[in-house]
Amino acid sequence: MAHHTVVPLSPIPAPCGAFGPTAGAQGGTAGCPDSGLFSVGLDHAPLQYVYAMVFAVEEINHSTMLLPGVKLGYHIFDSCGQVPWALPAALSLVGGGSTSCDQAVPLIIGGASSVTAQILSSTLGQLSVPLISYLASCPCLSDRLRYPNFFRTIPSDIYQARAVAHLAINFNWTWIGAVVANNDYGLMAIKIFQEETQGAGVCLAFVETLRRENIMSDARRAALTIQASTARVILIFTWYTDVRELFLQLTKINVTDRQFLASEAWSTSGDLLQNPSTSKVANGVLGVAIRSSSIPGFENYLKNLHPIHHPGDEFLREIWEAEFGGTESLERVQNLFTDTSQLRVTYNVYLAVYAAAHALHNLLSCPDSNSPSGNNSSTCSSPNNIKPTELLQYLNNVNFTTPQGEMFYFQGADIPAKYDLVNWQSTPEGALKLVLIGRVDGFDLHLNESAIQWSTGSSQVPISVCSESCPPGTRMASRKGEPVCCFDCIPCAEGEISNKTDSPHCERCPLEFWSNAKRTACIPRQLDFLSFNETLGITLTTFAVSGATVTTAVFVVFLYYRQTPMVRANNSELSFLLLLSLKLCFLCSLVFIGRPSVWACRFQQAAFGISFVLCVSCLQVKTIVVLAAFRSARPGAEALIRWFGPGQQRGSVCFLTCIQVIICAIWLSLSPPVPRRDLGFQGLKVTLECAMTSVVGFSLVLGYIGLLACTCLILAFLARKLPDNFNEAKLITFSMLIFCAVWVAFVPAYVSSPGKYTVAVEIFAILASSYGLLFCIFAPKCFIILLRPEKNTKKHLMAR
Repeated sequence: MAHHTVVPLSPIPAPCGAFGPTAGAQGGTAGCPDSGLFSVGLDHAPLQYVYAMVFAVEEINHSTMLLPGVKLGYHIFDSCGQVPWALPAALSLVGGGSTSCDQAVPLIIGGASSVTAQILSSTLGQLSVPLISYLASCPCLSDRLRYPNFFRTIPSDIYQARAVAHLAINFNWTWIGAVVANNDYGLMAIKIFQEETQGAGVCLAFVETLRRENIMSDARRAALTIQASTARVILIFTWYTDVRELFLQLTKINVTDRQFLASEAWSTSGDLLQNPSTSKVANGVLGVAIRSSSIPGFENYLKNLHPIHHPGDEFLREIWEAEFGGTESLERVQNLFTDTSQLRVTYNVYLAVYAAAHALHNLLSCPDSNSPSGNNSSTCSSPNNIKPTELLQYLNNVNFTTPQGEMFYFQGADIPAKYDLVNWQSTPEGALKLVLIGRVDGFDLHLNESAIQWSTGSSQVPISVCSESCPPGTRMASRKGEPVCCFDCIPCAEGEISNKTDSPHCERCPLEFWSNAKRTACIPRQLDFLSFNETLGITLTTFAVSGATVTTAVFVVFLYYRQTPMVRANNSELSFLLLLSLKLCFLCSLVFIGRPSVWACRFQQAAFGISFVLCVSCLQVKTIVVLAAFRSARPGAEALIRWFGPGQQRGSVCFLTCIQVIICAIWLSLSPPVPRRDLGFQGLKVTLECAMTSVVGFSLVLGYIGLLACTCLILAFLARKLPDNFNEAKLITFSMLIFCAVWVAFVPAYVSSPGKYTVAVEIFAILASSYGLLFCIFAPKCFIILLRPEKNTKKHLMAR
């Protein structure tokens, strides 16, 4: 069988070849057609691919395990990088017209460019001739419906775009610029990159395209865009000649601090690595490269090549004329042809030969339980009668271990994606060298980050973000009209937290919790109530105790001067009872301060309601006594005063007070106030308060006090102008005006006050009204008793 390889590598001559089993090993080469292009010279790298194929064929022919008793032959054509020349060469090989074998070639290795591979596969597919490419990486060739006869030993470009995307995600680069070729290679790569990074927070700052026919102006435009952009990481998917022009433009404007991500099209370019004018720009390049592997014995094989041993080899003769012009040896020659330190595409050619050989081996092995057809009784194929359709079937199922110990198989047209990760590092001499820093195996990155030399010269990974990360306690807020990677960090509101970096939103704390000062955690809300230890509590306590003390002092003064006319006027017994009730009013405010409990909540409102009713009742009876006393002075009204004697006065006070006692008893027995946490108030503290479970009960208590106060005010107002020199009704009128004003203002203030300040408002109302009654009624009397004793006489008091 003759095997044919079509390997066009533009822009200089590239080989096409085929091989197959024959009765004896055969080989031959042919140069370009008579076109004049051959004078350009041979490219060393494609020539290495040619001899990698020849080496693999000879290695297989010497193997006792693979194709025993069968020798492979080959025939190589040079298409000179021209697509129109590749197809005629391939057809001539398939037809057998250009080979020394008697039968047509059933398999071709070639199609270095994706365009050539598509043309060859479409044409040869009609004949079911398998085509194995070692360099055509277009994802379109994975379509088995369009290219059922196509195979390749290089991964699809989809996988290198995914690998670059995973690098960006791995290093948290979210703001990346892109420069791509204005063709399917570049545009497809950027599309796959965006799809792969979708949802990972990676955005493209810009996408610049380069056209081969307008490379200088396009490269200048792209360089200026890179300079102006805040993106510090630049992805480049294009041919190495385009990158060379771009780097020259960046060197001119002194842009040397960008981190470049390279596609395999230029990540191992010796032309760029050895270019001193762009070394500052190119330092630190991180790239995806075709995976490299060693081929044992290949280096010695290349260096031992000599035209004497291969008289019909036109390629080898051309190398010799270019290097020596005589009969020298390749032992000391250092160029891309003899360099086997990193065999990448060369290894792909080597794998293609072995894949074809193993498929052929399986086809010729009989009986074959692994036959794709599953028919073990079928007749074996003969080396001289191999059908391309049979070989195509076996290629689809080929599975073997390479001499390097690597498992090899096809997944449709493709092989499992494997790449090298390379880094361009500076040397003490100032040149750049290629360093292997990791590998890609499928979707897995195996990366030695400590071995990377970054473009910044630092060991720290470069940062490339549109906006700095939002720390915990803040949330990201997108900027209108900008990519999602550009955002502002907004602090979380009170009661909300974010406990991770770049949180898209803040979470509200549960009711029992509140946010800490940094808005990074929810902490239990502290119980808050009006305590004796805080400033407000101390102030109110001081006023309450002071009021009770002053009331006690007045009581002592009245008790000491109880026989004087000033004290005895208007029933001294009611005065002492009034002082006692005022003292209770002052002291009941203390019950509102401190931690609310079940009994404290019940007692405070009852004490408040009863104390004030007792106080107002005393004032009301006093006012009635004044009116009755003056009415009794009229003729025929002597009996009126007897209905308001001391016993009736005490009874009236007791009766009026008992009504409030009954209201409080019913209220507290049916629906008393209870301690409760007020979770509705937003803040770090949660108020512990006495909740009014029955607003009706509390309203009745206040309403009854208000009714008595209004009645007392009306009666006192009517008696204010009675002709006594010292008329107590005037004092009661002023005191009740103050009392009513305080409690009218209390209602809206009580309803609108938050938390513990509700309690403070009620205490303030109690103290203000109590002080008003104490000073309005007793201050004038104490003034006369203590400072104007000469006026403390019955004559003076009765004077009109």
